[in-house]
Amino acid sequence: MSASPRRPVRVALIAREPDHPLLAGARELLEADGHLFVPDDQHADVVLLKARSQGALQRADYHERFGVPVLNSAAATGRCQDRDWMERTARAAGLPFAPTLGRGVIGQLPWDGPVVVKSLRSRKEDLVARADTPAQWRALAERWPGEPVLTQRPVDGDGWDRKVWVVGGRVFAEQRRSELAPGAPGRRPWAPDDRERAIALAAGPAFGLQVYGVDLLPGPDGPVAVDVNAFPGVRHQPGAPEALAALVLRTARR
Repeated sequence: MSASPRRPVRVALIAREPDHPLLAGARELLEADGHLFVPDDQHADVVLLKARSQGALQRADYHERFGVPVLNSAAATGRCQDRDWMERTARAAGLPFAPTLGRGVIGQLPWDGPVVVKSLRSRKEDLVARADTPAQWRALAERWPGEPVLTQRPVDGDGWDRKVWVVGGRVFAEQRRSELAPGAPGRRPWAPDDRERAIALAAGPAFGLQVYGVDLLPGPDGPVAVDVNAFPGVRHQPGAPEALAALVLRTARR
């Protein structure tokens, strides 16, 4: 940890899981360095926003209106829930991103060959599934009646998602079993190559994020991004709490 500023930094936390290992680890480091965590209805020097509910976004926006920096901003966090906006933003920035085939209510869309179908609005326990047959498509439509979705052509991979997380410019990564692949969940070490690192680092400025994750798959012409998450659940990554604590202090000093 670098030297403390002249006075303790006051940090407010808006989080669905305040005891998440990344948050808890950063908090332990900051408090050991003499900094303070305060309720999110009190004055703060920095706000950590690890929640996406409307109430959480409103509380973060309140701080921003008084000039308090929020990681990540309420606007950027909210926009990243819109998967249509996500693709358009990635493509405008020149990032390779899985193209959308169709948009609409799932029960009103035709099945168009093997597709990955996702809820248009990203949220906890949303719809992310693969439909390889019309029967699978109908089953999803029956389970999710009225759900606005988009569809993508599946990117053939090896059953492992490439998870890249960026915390204040530092890159962390691992592979996790795809939620679309059969078999038990798992994780394994992995280091992104230069092209994968470049995609992940470029996503931050494009999406207005300082703490975020990018999901990559190995496409036929190189890595393809399939999702961008604001303030993801980074676990089991040595150095990630230290990176977040350092980002908090840098942000407070600006």
